[in-house]
Amino acid sequence: MTAGTRDERGERHEGQEWRGWRAAAQDALYAPGGFYRRVEGPAGHFRTSVHASPLFAGAVARLLCRIDEALGRPAKLDFVDMAAGRGELTGGVLAALPADVAARTRAYAVEITERPTGLDHRIEWLDAPPEGATGLLFANEWLDNVPVDVVEVDAEGVARLVMVRQDGTELLGEPAGGAPARWLERWWPLPGEQGLRAEIGLPRDEAWAGAVATLRRGLAVAVDYAHTAGTRPPFGTLTGFREGRETAPVPDGSCDITAHVALDACALPGGRLLPQREALNALDVTGARPPLSLASTDPAAYVRALASAGEAAELTAAGGLGDFGWLVQPVGVADPFPG
Repeated sequence: MTAGTRDERGERHEGQEWRGWRAAAQDALYAPGGFYRRVEGPAGHFRTSVHASPLFAGAVARLLCRIDEALGRPAKLDFVDMAAGRGELTGGVLAALPADVAARTRAYAVEITERPTGLDHRIEWLDAPPEGATGLLFANEWLDNVPVDVVEVDAEGVARLVMVRQDGTELLGEPAGGAPARWLERWWPLPGEQGLRAEIGLPRDEAWAGAVATLRRGLAVAVDYAHTAGTRPPFGTLTGFREGRETAPVPDGSCDITAHVALDACALPGGRLLPQREALNALDVTGARPPLSLASTDPAAYVRALASAGEAAELTAAGGLGDFGWLVQPVGVADPFPG
């Protein structure tokens, strides 16, 4: 849609281009000058598990060690960090690995921006995951930034694509059809109630399948705010973040644009979902307080252990980071998580 289009209120917007949210967000996030190409990187605007505590990188390192054992301790072990930001997780994992495992590990940070200065020389910086990796592919808060289209139910009960212009103004476009409509019917069916919304997760399913396909053997893990078929939010989850605060999603490059992930739709055969608190507990991040007796025998150790317990509690907290979903996808190895 171009100049002179009227929105659903009959207002005329001269010189504006209307696009679906997927196309608009793609440019706003990843085009030259887009949000994810800014110097400060994601950490300048929101706090992920990686930034909350080094315990998270330590847990991922332990997971990589489990995969190493399952693979028979190969001569070369790959760690692929999808949407690596500025390499914080990749560097943290390398630092947390036992020396013998670190010596065999090839670390890849996958990101669209230029390689940061001062990054550990052992980390290879790529714009796409390497083909034929053997080890662990880890995608922390990647899929929520794979842009998706949005639909809204109109007064006649029809789910129509939501069109948006650069200032965030919206109108309803054509009805969803083809593969997107089939995805909605299978994964996020909408009752015919005006105003209900859904995000079409098909591009995320495809992105995840493509990433998993690059693994020869090992484990792929996607970690994200998520919902499943029984808990789809009635009005969707599309939102923005700027300088640590949630804000209206405006596709002008000034803010992050994100939406929670239908991880159950992404899962391939053999994959399963578990909450972050369960995954981290299995990787020895529990949040248990140190014994009080340690305070009298070694006060400094007690203080360190207490701080670590606080960080672990944040990573596993209900209503917070602990509610993230982990999609665990084994490729030629056994599922490393119990149960």
